[in-house]
Amino acid sequence: MVEQPVDGEYPEHWEADVVLRDGGTAHLRPIHPSDADAVQKFHMGQSQNSIYMRFFAFKAKLSSKELKRFTEVDYRDRVAFVITIGGEIVGIGRYDRLDDPAEAEVAFNIADAHQGRGIGSILLEHLAAAAHENGIRRFSAEVLPENRKMLMVFSDAGYDVKRHFDDGVVSLEFNIDPTEKSRAVMESREHRAEARSVRDLLTPSSIAVIGASRKWGTVGYQLLEHIIEGGFPGRVYAINPEALELAGMISFGKLAEVPEPVQLAVIAVPYEEVPAVVADCAAAGVKGLVIASAGFADDGERGLMRQRDLVRQARANGMRVIGPASLGIVNTHPAVSLNASMAPALPLRGGLGLFSQSAAIGVSLYAASSRRRLGLSTFLSAGNRADVSGNDMMQYWEDDADTSAVGLYLESIGNPRKFSRLARRLARIKPVIVAKSDAMGLRLPPGHAVRTTQAPAGALDAMLRQSGVIRVETIEQLVDVAQVVSNQPLPAGPGLAIFSNSRALGTVVADSASAHGLSVQELMAGVDLDVGQSVALPALRSALLAALESDTVHAAVAALLPARGLTVDSIAEVLAECSVKTGKPVVAAFTGILDPSVYVEGMVGPTEQAVPCFSNPGAAVAALAAVVRYSEWVSRDHGHFVEPEGCHPQRARAELETLLREVKGEQLKQLDPAATRSLLGHYGITVLPSVGFDTPDQAVEAADALGWPVALKTTDPSLRHRLDLGGVRLDIQDAESLRLNVLQMRRILSRYGDPALEVQSMAPVGQACTFRAIEDPLLGPVISFGLAGDAVNLLDDWAHRVPPLSAADVHDFIRAPRAARKLFGYQGLPAVDVAALEDLAGRLAWLKDSHPEIALVEFNPVLCGASGAVILAADVRIGNAAQRTDSARRAMLG
Repeated sequence: MVEQPVDGEYPEHWEADVVLRDGGTAHLRPIHPSDADAVQKFHMGQSQNSIYMRFFAFKAKLSSKELKRFTEVDYRDRVAFVITIGGEIVGIGRYDRLDDPAEAEVAFNIADAHQGRGIGSILLEHLAAAAHENGIRRFSAEVLPENRKMLMVFSDAGYDVKRHFDDGVVSLEFNIDPTEKSRAVMESREHRAEARSVRDLLTPSSIAVIGASRKWGTVGYQLLEHIIEGGFPGRVYAINPEALELAGMISFGKLAEVPEPVQLAVIAVPYEEVPAVVADCAAAGVKGLVIASAGFADDGERGLMRQRDLVRQARANGMRVIGPASLGIVNTHPAVSLNASMAPALPLRGGLGLFSQSAAIGVSLYAASSRRRLGLSTFLSAGNRADVSGNDMMQYWEDDADTSAVGLYLESIGNPRKFSRLARRLARIKPVIVAKSDAMGLRLPPGHAVRTTQAPAGALDAMLRQSGVIRVETIEQLVDVAQVVSNQPLPAGPGLAIFSNSRALGTVVADSASAHGLSVQELMAGVDLDVGQSVALPALRSALLAALESDTVHAAVAALLPARGLTVDSIAEVLAECSVKTGKPVVAAFTGILDPSVYVEGMVGPTEQAVPCFSNPGAAVAALAAVVRYSEWVSRDHGHFVEPEGCHPQRARAELETLLREVKGEQLKQLDPAATRSLLGHYGITVLPSVGFDTPDQAVEAADALGWPVALKTTDPSLRHRLDLGGVRLDIQDAESLRLNVLQMRRILSRYGDPALEVQSMAPVGQACTFRAIEDPLLGPVISFGLAGDAVNLLDDWAHRVPPLSAADVHDFIRAPRAARKLFGYQGLPAVDVAALEDLAGRLAWLKDSHPEIALVEFNPVLCGASGAVILAADVRIGNAAQRTDSARRAMLG
């Protein structure tokens, strides 16, 4: 459960910026009594037909009584949202609770000029989410049969809509609980809208450079010059009130003087002038902004406030923002040829898309890719990343036929759950390489609502791995991997052939390959290449082809010292030929070449058949190994996010709503054993029964009910698993022995404050494991698994995953801890029932993903034997959860 509204107030997360179907932006918020005049204006601007469709009759004007009813709501039984652009209302959606408290009637009204932009669908998502928070489970509506657009809003939302025709009206009814289909519909709409918004930024029909300058070396001068010299085919306008002519064209004093519509504005003015410029852009109907100006989040708290105001101003007027402090954008498609950046020239055209959050790192990333002769499709420098993000770019790249691989440098991840979802989807069709600044940790971009992570160390990397992301540490490593994936086929396995003209070098490369998890199938070291080009190149071709044609070899590395008569280009030509002929990747490492004029690092050879070359064999092997791991991830059957049998989320939700009535503010409530067993039972999770007692006779009575033998434990969480400290005694066979053990344990534990005791049925012998699940403010649900005892307590040997989990995710999760080999038979111990652990992990992941109000779940220990896994102790704590960053309603991060 999230924060419950009180009369006259609504939760902060109900207000949001949204991306519309055509890529434009708008602001969504709850209605307010002060909106009465705006609602009247909205109504009077509607056509007679639209008014009739909404009210089943024509109303030229709303009465004051109607305005009062429409604008004064309690945000619980009656809720209404408005969507505004430039402060004008363009859509209204509302619900009113009916006599059945679980049902509400819903209605919409969309401005004629804005119909077809997906406003009705967005309003329905937000109304359904708000109603769900207020305990409403069903929506109903009455629609005229000729109102096909509104009927489509309901039928296309992914809900199971029941309809019947009565008295000339179509009556609709549907359950608003999110379903797999409704989530899929929302994600599909989100994808199309966000991809469209980025596409419009990267393919503008016209550009205005505001702050263009005739002074050489200034940002405004360079941006204008680079756009023109890059060959941009659209109209370009220079805006500078102090110049009549710039770059050979007439300059305009202000944007309003431009005679034609401007789609993209590139802004390079002092920060104090930016708000006025953005207002001018809004008035002129500009669709997107690239803001090169600094002085925002890079200028402390004052700058953060300026940046928040800037983003709010732009989005409210339908504009997306790249920056501030952006180095610009690049699109190498011949029909676009856009270099609205600080790069002096349009880069080579290729299949690599790049995104950088940091301006400084963006320079390094761009320079490294240029130095390596890597062809780019698009490049975007997000600067302070106030709006357009890596998530937006992944939405665009997924559909972009010109992009075959993507690389992102991230200092922060604003919406990690969404990032994981998008990266997983994109990585299935295109390699996703991410360099993430560890020094920055896991945090939101500057200028966004403050949230701090509580996720365990390693949770972010685990999320990236399960999403199929190729995680690297540095910009150089990102470019290393990009070289391999840009135009090389993916390896079908880890089998490797190594070719070298040095035995020592070949052996070193083989050792490095093995250390990176590659399987060296052939090592051809010490091959003589000092026999002249006419002999050496055919011999190299023959040897490589023979090796690559083997079914056990999936890739090759050529690690070469300088050879007499052979050039890097001639060798690269042979390597490319072998790669193309066999459909397997080949990388080269040329070491020992001292001539600085010889190009040995980057893509060598014709553009379409260039070979990735390195000066360091270790870098070549590391990059290839990363690509092999990615290829293995792509080729796996990842399974589906399937709800385990016997799960009843609705029952659990109803029980949680009752329990949460006792929780105030941000406090957490620890469930008692009975409530814990009941809640977990809704997900098919059982806990071995235990009974507390006060006297030895009560202990015996409890043991008789549970069945002998029993275990005797303290309920103190720090002692209940400690045999060495006297906190637990096992395999007690009879009443006399139990009474004696109770007295002895109380005497021993008196030094710890006389903690309470309980008896529990004895579990079968097995390996002790532990599960933990938390709700993190940034990542959302995080589950962890390890082998109980020293492995997790001393060595921190945990595996982490971020739900939802597929069958493949669960399989990897249980096997991820270093100590997990003990589960499969170790030093004479029998293997345990790993399938039972996987089943428990799947149920826990589904529970935690379904209920953000469950703040903590811990199973410790879980005994897993040859048949089954038994939970001996469970700790569950609940609280009023914050809204997750990736929820059932579309909203831009702000």
